[in-house]
Amino acid sequence: MRLPFFYGWLIVVVTFVTMAIGVNARTAFSLFFPPIISEFGWDRGVTAGAFSFGFVVSGGVSPLIGRMMDRLGPRAVMELGVALMGGGLLLAPLTTQPWHLYLTIGVLVGAGSVCLGYSGQSLFLPNWFIRRRGLAMGLAFAGVGIGSVTLLPWVQHMIEQTGWRTACTAMGILVFAVLAPINLLLRKRPEDIGLLPDGDAAPSATSAAPRSNVVDPVWAATDWTLRRALRTARFWWIALGYFCGLYVWYAVQVHQTKFLLDIGFSANVAVWALGVVSLLGIPGQIWLGHLSDRIGREWIWAISCAGFAICFAALIALKFAPVLPLVYLMIFTQGVLGYGLTSIMGAVVLEIFQGKHYGSIFGTIMLAALAGGAAGPWATGLLYDLSGSYTSAFAIGIAISILSAVAIWQASPGKVRAVAGQMHKAPIKRDQA
Repeated sequence: MRLPFFYGWLIVVVTFVTMAIGVNARTAFSLFFPPIISEFGWDRGVTAGAFSFGFVVSGGVSPLIGRMMDRLGPRAVMELGVALMGGGLLLAPLTTQPWHLYLTIGVLVGAGSVCLGYSGQSLFLPNWFIRRRGLAMGLAFAGVGIGSVTLLPWVQHMIEQTGWRTACTAMGILVFAVLAPINLLLRKRPEDIGLLPDGDAAPSATSAAPRSNVVDPVWAATDWTLRRALRTARFWWIALGYFCGLYVWYAVQVHQTKFLLDIGFSANVAVWALGVVSLLGIPGQIWLGHLSDRIGREWIWAISCAGFAICFAALIALKFAPVLPLVYLMIFTQGVLGYGLTSIMGAVVLEIFQGKHYGSIFGTIMLAALAGGAAGPWATGLLYDLSGSYTSAFAIGIAISILSAVAIWQASPGKVRAVAGQMHKAPIKRDQA
């Protein structure tokens, strides 16, 4: 059946909805946390450890999910994610012991979130677009922000009205009812259903030769297996860049609220700041994703890292001058600029290591990224405990932001495949890659 629009945009819509529900279903643990503590009286560290354990599980299964994507495609991966996450949410209300929480929220929801979140979607969505790859991923990943401002308030209302168990059950039902059917629409690449990326028409014998986006033909022609990729400097530069990128992301996200409270801001301001960052991330991801199609992925990664660096600098300045304009600067640079990282994470790896083993390579790189996401909050807290101040931790955050930008410049995806706005750098060829 012919559609009046390119099927790739339907893939974007499915990803948008999946991200809105799947990512925020895991984030909702922060809402379940207080009533669980109140009900059972467990130590905060023990209870919160279920969420942290889920991060460890996410990192452990990420390479396996990438390999599964290579072999079975996105429908199998997403439906597995739905089963794991939905099952975990439906079983969590049966909790009576801490290990029950670790099994349900930690193992099941944590593993499901890898499939349904940034990692899983980046394994196939970039295949559908070349010229508009950044824009498509920015639009799809904006679902996380939309979900945070619509789904999470609904969950909080349910908790207040009916308790955390009912709210958790409702989330599980929502995951199964919405995500299970719509993810059956997914396909791994446009060629699987007789289409070309971006909805382009198949070239004919009389049509003009299309311009390839390949800049380095030798590199692009290599059959990149995980083993071969591991022997390249580019792989390790990307891994370092992603580790540092998620380090600074979660370091500031986890600690900014407590910091604002410590320096005298009200709880309303601190909570408002965290919410507005997520809200500003929506246009930021879309805009920077689109801009990356014009000027290149390296530039956008550098701009996003600069956003985090300015954010950390504003936090340091707030200690000495706790004024609202600095709070606004911190929020803007973190949300509009910093959150743009997600719109190009899949594109950077695909444009360097495109091929049938891309899923395994990306999944392994995401292991480093998730390690950075786990290390950032821990190291920032440790530095605070050692010094009694966040200043040194935030200063290190600036340095790590710069290191992340340098690493992606060293990887140089633009020297392998050009984005649409830089196609003049690539030779004219019959085949696009």
